[in-house]
Amino acid sequence: MGIKQTVPDTRLAAEATDFVRQATSDLIYHHSRRVYFWGVLQGRERDLSFDPELLYLGAMFHDLGLNEEHRGSGRRFEVDGADAARRFLRERGVPEDSVRRVWTAIALHTTPGIPEYMEPEVALVTAGVEYDVLGLGYYDLTDEQRAEVTTLHPRPGFKQAILRAFTEGIAPKPETTFGNVKADVLERYVPGFQRGNFVDTILDSPWPE
Repeated sequence: MGIKQTVPDTRLAAEATDFVRQATSDLIYHHSRRVYFWGVLQGRERDLSFDPELLYLGAMFHDLGLNEEHRGSGRRFEVDGADAARRFLRERGVPEDSVRRVWTAIALHTTPGIPEYMEPEVALVTAGVEYDVLGLGYYDLTDEQRAEVTTLHPRPGFKQAILRAFTEGIAPKPETTFGNVKADVLERYVPGFQRGNFVDTILDSPWPE
């Protein structure tokens, strides 16, 4: 079976594809599809049993929180994307356990060290993101596998483009980067940004001692 044929042939998956295609940029759409395919391939490598539809939904919605309409929310973009997916799924009568898995997969996809120990769909959304953005586990897959996916969804200039997308999506709410990897993005690209410091937060708390 070619990798393209692993996309679930369901009405829900088709509606999710259409929704994300219309709601976001070409950059995020192609990135999200690659995240799904990398997740599938990593799942096979790890011999994990997963629900392809839930993995697809988590992958497709995982960066929707970067959209302009969420930039004034005051919440982490991961939560905005997770909430968007939850609304989409509840409107279509998806069972709550499935909704929870998709929400969790999206909300935790930039929190390394935790998703890998959770449900396979949660673990594999993060694995797909880490593969596409960071190149983690790059050599776990073959040249042929990488070529098949990137032929379907090319990544010209992806590194700089995704960093711009992160910056544009998060710079309006810099406080949401406290304690997470996106502080690195703003520190590099937003003049005057100062990351929150966990130690200072403890020492400056209102507790007398």
